[in-house]
Amino acid sequence: MPSLDSYKTQLLEQAARVGALKFGNFTLKSGRKSPYFFNAGLMSDGTILYTVAQAYAATLCAAASGDDDDPMVNPFSDFDILFGPAYKGISLAACTSLVLASTYGRDVKFAYDRKEVKDHGEGGNVVGWPSGRNQKWRVVIVDDVMTTGLAVSSTIKLVARQGGEVVGVVQLLDREEFSEIDERGCKVSSVMKLETLLGGKGKVRSVLKMRDLVQWLEEKEAQGQTTEEEKRSLRAMREYRDIYGVSSS
Repeated sequence: MPSLDSYKTQLLEQAARVGALKFGNFTLKSGRKSPYFFNAGLMSDGTILYTVAQAYAATLCAAASGDDDDPMVNPFSDFDILFGPAYKGISLAACTSLVLASTYGRDVKFAYDRKEVKDHGEGGNVVGWPSGRNQKWRVVIVDDVMTTGLAVSSTIKLVARQGGEVVGVVQLLDREEFSEIDERGCKVSSVMKLETLLGGKGKVRSVLKMRDLVQWLEEKEAQGQTTEEEKRSLRAMREYRDIYGVSSS
């Protein structure tokens, strides 16, 4: 197995340092007991924000450089707007658009929504949306950690009301676990449901996946750098994956 990409290792190390990535015993909204928890809201200093933006940009550009550069097949090869849902998504989209321009030479617009509709000035609840409403803007949503997918679904509807089309989503972490069992008895994740809504596999990309967290701990263990708590967490994550995991590309 190849080593983790350096930007993933750097991001995980910094996330653990600031407490955004924690190992232990956590109760999720679903009621499941999870051996880890990721809180993107704690990634709030300049150093880690820069690392996060680099990771999002690298993920977007890697997705764009796939085998097919037809935007109808590969939505990440040509899009117009990065949309950051309020509130966490605002800084993520802003920083990522900056890195895309400065490092990769990709100049895309960035927009976001307000929780409260503004009744003065430009009005409305969307900021940064370009003029020219007759144009069908192609939009990629920047998300942090998807649970049910309901928040992203609401953002898709909001973008449609603005005259845009959501062609893809890039999220910070895919937990790679099922959220329900379908009528055929198959495990279905929130990512799978969202990709169906957007028109097919490959429409949702992730900076990190649960498998990356496992591999990061495994690499640290192989180098003799894990604590006893991390060793216990690694065993617990493997067990959790066996029970709730789903396979993803």
